[in-house]
Amino acid sequence: MERSARLFVVSGPSGVGKGTLVAKVRDDRPSLGLTVSATTRPPRPGEADGVSYYFMDDAEFSRRVSQGEFLEWANVHGHRYGTLVSEVKRNLSAGRSLILEIDVQGGLNVRRIHPDAVLVFIEPPSMEELEHRLRGRGTEDEASIECRLENARREMEMGESYDVRIVNDDLARAAQELERTIDLYESNGGSTKDVSD
Repeated sequence: MERSARLFVVSGPSGVGKGTLVAKVRDDRPSLGLTVSATTRPPRPGEADGVSYYFMDDAEFSRRVSQGEFLEWANVHGHRYGTLVSEVKRNLSAGRSLILEIDVQGGLNVRRIHPDAVLVFIEPPSMEELEHRLRGRGTEDEASIECRLENARREMEMGESYDVRIVNDDLARAAQELERTIDLYESNGGSTKDVSD
């Protein structure tokens, strides 16, 4: 069966486990492309430029926005994040499906430019569990945690516009569901409306 290279967008609230989930699926499917996002936020301990993110100052980010180098970008938690068009083209032109792990605003922006992008929303089992995960990371202060929880409530509503919703209550099960979603859309090759109907 012929498979089509597809653009998959994975979004969800901060702390829901998107990164861990995408990493697990990529371990099972090393041929799956992944873009490295750009951000104006400073690196966290252990993060490397060009691997975790492309770290940029505000001036460079603004210059690239004005030159149309971003597929999407958004202001999230006081910093800008974006997906470089060059990263997407590099993967799709090589015949590789790819996953964009981006925020919900960015995902909806991608849909406007790439109508056949498959939008996958990752949900926490509950808001209480999400708060527990955020606090457990130990990387944010109280004000940042409250901001992320407030944003999460809005993002859960925006997630209604996504093609697929997966609850990340068990990593192995959620990864299997994401892999089944990828198989379904790659083998269908049509629009997201055709697959979801």
